[in-house]
Amino acid sequence: MQIVEDGNNLAQIEAAINVAKAETYKPSFIAVRTVIGYGSPKAGTNKVHGEALGADAVAATKKFFGFPEDQSFYVPDDALKNWRQAVDRGAAFEADWKKLFDGYAAAFPELAAQFTRTQSGRRQAGWEKAIPTYPAGKEVATRNAGGEVMNKIAEVVPELFGGAADLTSSTKTIFKPGANFHVDPAGRNVFFGVREFGMCAAVNGMAAHGGLVPFGSTFFTFSDYCKPAIRLAALMRIHSLFVFTHDSIGLGEDGPTHQPIEQLMMLRAVPDLTDFRPADANETAACWHLALERTGPSFFALSRQNLPVIDASKVDVLGGVSKGAYVLADAESPKVILIGTGSEVWTCMDAKKQLEAEGIATRVVSMPSWEIFDEQSTDYKASVLPASVPKLAVEAGSPLGWWKYVGLDGGVVGLDRFGASAPGPIVMEKLGFSAGNVAAHAKALVK
Repeated sequence: MQIVEDGNNLAQIEAAINVAKAETYKPSFIAVRTVIGYGSPKAGTNKVHGEALGADAVAATKKFFGFPEDQSFYVPDDALKNWRQAVDRGAAFEADWKKLFDGYAAAFPELAAQFTRTQSGRRQAGWEKAIPTYPAGKEVATRNAGGEVMNKIAEVVPELFGGAADLTSSTKTIFKPGANFHVDPAGRNVFFGVREFGMCAAVNGMAAHGGLVPFGSTFFTFSDYCKPAIRLAALMRIHSLFVFTHDSIGLGEDGPTHQPIEQLMMLRAVPDLTDFRPADANETAACWHLALERTGPSFFALSRQNLPVIDASKVDVLGGVSKGAYVLADAESPKVILIGTGSEVWTCMDAKKQLEAEGIATRVVSMPSWEIFDEQSTDYKASVLPASVPKLAVEAGSPLGWWKYVGLDGGVVGLDRFGASAPGPIVMEKLGFSAGNVAAHAKALVK
């Protein structure tokens, strides 16, 4: 570690940097002592940070630095000359790089074409054909389906790159077969370590650079640590992907510390961030499809528990998910509409059976993405959620926000409390996510 006592002494700073460059075995740390607001009358106080200097203080600061006091905007000639020389140097560097790349393209045309394609953010033609379809029958956790879909996509999308924050075996986000990046620079598996924010910040850096479709993954409740980086991804509208698993109280025995309650609504509130909470393996495949096609950031909330699989031979899952919400199971002249996301879609399907056994025609809507549904036309949204039919939303998380879909006369089966430690099915039932409880709430809405 080196300390530069005078942060305005360029010679001292340069000397410290040269010493750091000479150290090739271990990291170097340079601490530079500076004074906030240096040169102004408010130097060394928080006032220079939290408020404008004011005309008198600006004039005094200009006098301190020897700048013309009668000019509102001033660039010293030496600085302007240096910047203009930098532009010329940059143009020369760019010309050299282009000449080098042209030679590379002549020797390796396919790799050069791949580089050009990935840098432009385009996918290989027909890449989506690699995405699998799951048959109805065997239940599949959406985290498992997500890992399988990701691997199939990776076969034709070599720019897909990422890993997890020390939870790869749980989030299923590992390329098989595939080398590990820290061992082999050609590897695509990244072990970020237990540093969720750092992981997501690194994902943003890769996305901003271009050429890769990067992702990071961890448990959904740990998205709290990721939030500042996710917000910046949305602010920059870059193609960062965030894969969260163990998406609800359904994860079970790990208890309230690991069971996300407010996280889904927290991230849905972020502008320009696409939310994906799929109900099954086929919706998960469709979500991956859309996440790679969209240009901005997206996040997935995937289940630990196994879930039934939608019969893709009877339902256009991709078409439905591409609209954000769709009618999964209908009835003639429905008297109530159940809206579910993720694992709760299946609770709605079971509740539909109970309601219809009592003569109450019921529609079930799967809504894997609020963001995408909100992008649809007014006519489409009204066709899925007609204003004349009462609606009940079912989601194992905070009920905030659902009222814009169910209306003030609708209802929400959600969570206004933290979870509990017990096997997942027991927690879900005890906290209200049973078909019987959903059916009871739905009947209360039917007039």
